[in-house]
Amino acid sequence: MFTGIVTDIGTVLELEQRGDLRARIGTGYDIAGIDIGASIACNGVCLTVIALGQEPQNWFDVEISAETVGATNVGDWTVDGRLNLERALKVGDELGGHIVSGHVDGVAEVVGMQDEGDSTRVTFRAPKDLARFIAPKGSVALNGTSLTVNEVDGVDFGINFIPHTKIATTWGDTAVGDRINLEIDTMARYVARLRDYG
Repeated sequence: MFTGIVTDIGTVLELEQRGDLRARIGTGYDIAGIDIGASIACNGVCLTVIALGQEPQNWFDVEISAETVGATNVGDWTVDGRLNLERALKVGDELGGHIVSGHVDGVAEVVGMQDEGDSTRVTFRAPKDLARFIAPKGSVALNGTSLTVNEVDGVDFGINFIPHTKIATTWGDTAVGDRINLEIDTMARYVARLRDYG
């Protein structure tokens, strides 16, 4: 489990297609505190650490199945690309965002961007089957970042990015047309299920 509060910006150092896709991700994390088998959210995708190293910088390796590549924006990753990273939540950690599983539900698209003062309003287009789970003032996780929805218009929804978020995450790199990992709020999922079942 995660909170959607990004704690490092990683860099893709290597991508190698074996049976699965293997990625080496450079990080500012102290790798002495990372165990093999640990979970790290990479752009919101919960991935398992399979190797660690320190040269030429701290890094960890993950293996990514074809199913995960197909269901997320991992297929868009490039060497030198930047990723939002978050270590798994520990009991007693501050829950600053919302409960995030790291299981991406689908891929949204950036369809509009507009500066509003120092902030940037970004409009996303959700997959049709996920749009019903997105509500004004509700939470979503986008590329692993816990965010509050400002408005919803059909399958489109808007998020306001303050300057801190654009600096502390990869959101300052965003452009129209980008494909974004979307995880809907767990509570919204269960409310919809109860309504459908009843």
